[in-house]
Amino acid sequence: MNSNYSLALTLTDILYVVNPTQDDWSKRFQIINDLRSVVETLEILRGATVEPFGSFVSNLFTRWGDLDVSIELPNGSYISSAGKKYKQTLLLDVLKALKRKGGFHGIKYISHARVPILKCDSNKDNISCDISINNLSGQMKSKMLFWINEIDGRFRDLVLIVKEWAKAHGINDPKTGTLNSYSLSLLIIFHFQTCEPAILPPLSEIYQGNMAADLFGVRAVAEKNIEDACSLSINRIKSDKSRRVNRSSLADLFLSFLEKFCDINVRASTQGISPYNGQWEDIDTNMIWQPKTYALFIEDPFEQPMNCARAVGHRNLMKIAQVFQSSYEKLTSPNLTHPLAVLVRPEVLSIMSRSQVPSFVGGINGMNLGPQFQRNPVGSSNVRGGGGGGAHLQLPYRNTGNNNNGGLQAHRGGGVYPRGARAPGQGLQQQPFMYQNMMNPRPLMGSQSQSQRNTNQRPTTGQSSSQSQQQVHQIWRPRSEK
Repeated sequence: MNSNYSLALTLTDILYVVNPTQDDWSKRFQIINDLRSVVETLEILRGATVEPFGSFVSNLFTRWGDLDVSIELPNGSYISSAGKKYKQTLLLDVLKALKRKGGFHGIKYISHARVPILKCDSNKDNISCDISINNLSGQMKSKMLFWINEIDGRFRDLVLIVKEWAKAHGINDPKTGTLNSYSLSLLIIFHFQTCEPAILPPLSEIYQGNMAADLFGVRAVAEKNIEDACSLSINRIKSDKSRRVNRSSLADLFLSFLEKFCDINVRASTQGISPYNGQWEDIDTNMIWQPKTYALFIEDPFEQPMNCARAVGHRNLMKIAQVFQSSYEKLTSPNLTHPLAVLVRPEVLSIMSRSQVPSFVGGINGMNLGPQFQRNPVGSSNVRGGGGGGAHLQLPYRNTGNNNNGGLQAHRGGGVYPRGARAPGQGLQQQPFMYQNMMNPRPLMGSQSQSQRNTNQRPTTGQSSSQSQQQVHQIWRPRSEK
């Protein structure tokens, strides 16, 4: 069998397994509700709202992904600001309340982080949760990543694949000095910007300026200004008929991703990665990056000049480069090493064996999986927070002070989409959540009818397009003026 064909089938099967199910979404909504109940017991947090962000909102999380939650302090209609010491004090109060109420274990207070957080795991499903205070910039970054997928849905698929691959090789854990998931997502954006032809533009073409610095004043106005600017840019990019189309398969994109960063340790000694400008940039000539104090510099395009890879040290950077290189060599070599040996953790392989996915059943017998896959017998699993099917769920995304406003409807395998969300339509089992009437969602520039939009979107792998059409009722995208 052609190795690229085998890889393509394997990637499809991995997506089938790692994509969240309805139950995975329901569990995380329940955790949000549980945390909301905890916050309501604290007088000092009267009026505060509990709002998810991160991969849960950007629809880039896998079935075992963590949940990021921000407690937004009340400040009328204005964006609230609080000093680090005050945030630390509030998190200690939340910690005590969590212990009193129960339902969570492994509660840890991380006060020394740039953004102080409280870490805990849900008792019922063992899902890890990070709690922060006033992380509106994190929420907007999550929405940005969701909107980027509107340009090309292969972005989400590759993020899910790369996350599992990185976890399998121990390079997706900032606590141990490797890459966090946000950095991995930015590397994929950068890869899509530097493909030939490019799939994504420099992010400066989507939003000019420093998004995090523009979050001030009246919250609804600040968010709307960012959304409208992104809407105009994204619609312009998507409607540009002169844009060359990159038709690379997911397998080709993954292989070229590995190849591109095989020498990341060498290039990082003199250059940094700028998704904002869509290119490598010399550190010595970029004044806002000086002095060079990091082994690897991946600039946050929405909060410049923040380095998203600041946790990576020189030794781990060498390890990361070696993983890129060895994975590329194994996947492109003519030997019989099965792609699963390179791409997934033993626990996920165990789940795939029980799921009876085609590449596992039809092609893995007799192939070399490597010794790392002999430790976990089929039927065992150490992957956190798995799940199966679940019931319909409707919960508010944000407390707006009006109980009649807003709501999230969960459907099997979708995303959390504020302001009238539509799932990107990529990846297996993925169907939409719908956000109802938060800020009167407006159609996109040159908008079509809803049925036309549903007909034109690429069907989700593993489900019929009609299923998607029945689920999609509203769209969460950057909005444009009529």
